[in-house]
Amino acid sequence: MLERLQRLLGLQTIPGVFFTSAAIASLFVILAIPFDQAVADSFGVLTGWVARNLGWFYIVSVSALLVFLLGLAVSRYGVIRLGGDDSRPDYSNLTWFTMLFAAGIGTILMFWGVAEPISHFANPPFEGVSAGSKRAAGDAMTLALYHFGLHTWTIFAMPGLAIGYFAYRHNLPMRISSLFYPILGKRVYGPLGWAVDVIAVLGTLFGVATSLGLGTLQLNSGLSYLFGVPSTGWVQVVLIAVIASIAAMSVALGLDKGVRHLSQINIFLALLLGPVDVSHW
Repeated sequence: MLERLQRLLGLQTIPGVFFTSAAIASLFVILAIPFDQAVADSFGVLTGWVARNLGWFYIVSVSALLVFLLGLAVSRYGVIRLGGDDSRPDYSNLTWFTMLFAAGIGTILMFWGVAEPISHFANPPFEGVSAGSKRAAGDAMTLALYHFGLHTWTIFAMPGLAIGYFAYRHNLPMRISSLFYPILGKRVYGPLGWAVDVIAVLGTLFGVATSLGLGTLQLNSGLSYLFGVPSTGWVQVVLIAVIASIAAMSVALGLDKGVRHLSQINIFLALLLGPVDVSHW
């Protein structure tokens, strides 16, 4: 049945992964709209529990992965190409940087890279630290460097490296389940591998939704400050639709014509608008 529906819609996906992910995501949205406050409270409790009880695990694991990646880079394995032995990069280092920046932490860095340390300096997150003190300034910069420095890029680099290795060196599908091929073997092509991909799709979906939501709020706030655009739900819906349309168009045009040019425009605008002083507007 799912295969027939896939052919009818013309989808080039694994039916079990796509329709299961879509069903779970749709169910979440259907429940979240009428019970938004209850869902928000539930996620707030869950987030608080994770931060209190598993925060140490997050810090240790990401730090360990960073050390692993640095060690891998300087070892004999650091010269392995993510492609054929004679392959060469399709783009220059600058072009790759613009695409990675735009697809990575570009949105949050432009705003929270400044807002977070200032916020922690004015309202220290640790007990016994006075606001505006030297200790508060040091803690604020330490947290900011952790959130926006090498540790954040580790979270992007590790799965990207693993997917690239298995996809281009072992000709496996470009899916998260391919990373488990040494453990699961051929089972990555069955329900077990599909379950891994469903979890990955949902995690990516909710992560992108969070970034899009925060970016929309920031954009709406900036437009309100500069041009008096009201900060209302319908304005934010329009902004989400515009941003999603631009992103979808860039993906549809492909990496070379779409993502590359959009990323370069993004970096140009960031450099152009970053130093602008709008206090006199």
